[in-house]
Amino acid sequence: MNRRDSIKTITFASIGAGLLLEGCYGISREKIKRSLTRYEYGRTPEEKLYDDKLFAEKYFTNYELFTFDKLCNLILPPNEFGNIRDAEVVQLIEFMAKDIPSYKEPLRQGLIWIDSESKKRFNNVFVDCEMSQQKEILDEIAYYDPNKSIDDYPQPVQWFNLVRNLTMTGYFTSEVGIKELGYKGNSPNIWDGVPQDVLDQYNLEYDKNWLDKFIDQSKRNDIAQWDEKGNLIT
Repeated sequence: MNRRDSIKTITFASIGAGLLLEGCYGISREKIKRSLTRYEYGRTPEEKLYDDKLFAEKYFTNYELFTFDKLCNLILPPNEFGNIRDAEVVQLIEFMAKDIPSYKEPLRQGLIWIDSESKKRFNNVFVDCEMSQQKEILDEIAYYDPNKSIDDYPQPVQWFNLVRNLTMTGYFTSEVGIKELGYKGNSPNIWDGVPQDVLDQYNLEYDKNWLDKFIDQSKRNDIAQWDEKGNLIT
């Protein structure tokens, strides 16, 4: 079972997150329900039990999820391929906090810090600040020397680095992110044997009668079937 299968089902299960998605993201309850039941295949009983445990949990508040939405959009703005909402990045962050408990407090404390910093500078919580003000804060914690351990930096820098990593991971492992990368993956093609020019190098050739009998490209997409005794019937 891949990461996004689990993310799409588990994180929509939180009632609070569901309300946020319906109200803020414009996703209907029907679509949320479909997301809950869309990826039921390929999961072991142990995985289902673990998922059920996470279904019962809710960690971030609606306001915290909305703050992450603002942050993630600043980290990775929308483009012609999609955006962080299409990629369900905020759902990923909610899921990762449930799945890796050591993420919980750092992620939450970072949200507390950025609101405190916003109030101190601009007399507003982060989500209500102007974009230029939001970027002013982020510019001070977004850049660090990669040759230096992130653990040597202040907590706000470590927190933003974690959020940025989750944002990039969530986006570029989603359908829209993979499309932006141009990754095609394995694609079916037609193989009709060793090319003749290669066979010629070894003075070999296929028997045409065998080729016609066993290489029929019109049936290349047929799924093999067997009878009860294990004999191939297609």
